[in-house]
Amino acid sequence: MSWLPDDFVHPVHAPVPGTGLHLRPIRESDTALDYPAVMGSRERLWGIFGPAWSWPRETMTYEEDRVDLLRHEKEIAAHQSFNYALLDEAETAILGCVYIDPPERTGSDGEVAWWVVDDLVGSEAERALDTLVPQWISADWPFRRPRFLGRDITWQDWLALPPQTSPSS
Repeated sequence: MSWLPDDFVHPVHAPVPGTGLHLRPIRESDTALDYPAVMGSRERLWGIFGPAWSWPRETMTYEEDRVDLLRHEKEIAAHQSFNYALLDEAETAILGCVYIDPPERTGSDGEVAWWVVDDLVGSEAERALDTLVPQWISADWPFRRPRFLGRDITWQDWLALPPQTSPSS
């Protein structure tokens, strides 16, 4: 059983109201924008995602990031998981990401996490993204019980949950 309905069509664009920013599925060709965004905020991102995902490593190379983005692009095409880049209007900078994944832990039917680059922490753009993501998930995604990692549950509490045994658990 798939974690998404067979007829689900994932969104390809989501504007972040009032910011001039938007979300779209990330691609391998975004590496030149993604690598400086991730590595420029690496220390803070490791503090958020490191314990759960071991990402982003201090020694991550450009090539490793490219391979990771290619994997994300393939997973998006296969509806296995989704990584959306937060981009400026002209798509000259990645300013964060939103991850939408099948549940790894019991109690939800989709797990969602997101981040912005250090320069946007505490900004109107970050607050707009924080408002948008749960609304967007509710409106455009088929989840009944989405979990917002680091938002409605701490990463530590999430890690303590039992592993998910099947997509329908």
